[in-house]
Amino acid sequence: MPELPEVEITRRGLLPLINQGVTAVVIRNASMRWPIPAHLPQTLHGKKLLNLTRRAKYILADFGEMSEDKIVTFGTLLLHLGMSGRICLLERNYPPEKHDHFDIVFDDGKVLRLRDPRRFGAVLWAGNNPNEHVLISVLGPEPLEDGFSAQYLYDAIRTRTAAIKVAIMDSHLVVGVGNIYASESLFRARIHPETPAKNLTLKTCEKLVAEIKSTLNAALNAGGSSLRDFFGADGNPGYFQQEYFVYGRTDEPCKVCKSAIKNIRLGQRSTFYCANCQPRQ
Repeated sequence: MPELPEVEITRRGLLPLINQGVTAVVIRNASMRWPIPAHLPQTLHGKKLLNLTRRAKYILADFGEMSEDKIVTFGTLLLHLGMSGRICLLERNYPPEKHDHFDIVFDDGKVLRLRDPRRFGAVLWAGNNPNEHVLISVLGPEPLEDGFSAQYLYDAIRTRTAAIKVAIMDSHLVVGVGNIYASESLFRARIHPETPAKNLTLKTCEKLVAEIKSTLNAALNAGGSSLRDFFGADGNPGYFQQEYFVYGRTDEPCKVCKSAIKNIRLGQRSTFYCANCQPRQ
């Protein structure tokens, strides 16, 4: 599944579309995780893309129109890649493939295309208040912003009995720390993934927050991770998987101590760790 770095890399790849006008919207298959709104071809036609931001794993596309000789925001489209989705930036005449479900055609000849074999992605209209949308309003702070601090994490988990790996993957606590980056961050912080969240001290939270930020930034600098389906909007893969310490390395030697990497299930997800570098507390 594309995680925060992959979604952010995708967003950056779409930035050339800003200030372009929409000439057409094509819905080939509306049956996604939630149905693609049928009104989008009419709603977006003639509008201009004003901005592209990200909230958690959602890309927010702000569209506007002319009003009294100035451009004003008209509404926001939410895009989500789901389990295996990609958003591609293509030329207008690039033929659609089997799993290409949604296009926005712009007046510079470029096409924003959603390709999603498993159809767990989303294209939703959030109107003028995207932060109040039911999928956005419940989200925790962004991990790379100041709101996600050691003190915040310490206060948020003081009564949580769940394993710390499960806790930091909870989007109500903090967004965008998916399975790959949770395992990698906990290794870098030398924290056993099964440690009860409430057992972390403020000092340990400081280390974990720092390593979450460091790991995510390293992944961004490497273009994200390319596991199975992920490629950026420009078709280029990411390379962060070459830097993994533990994820997907079951029984391989730890890059630090040479012990075999372990693989357990936590929260129904594969969890990778080094028992020597991440001892139980």
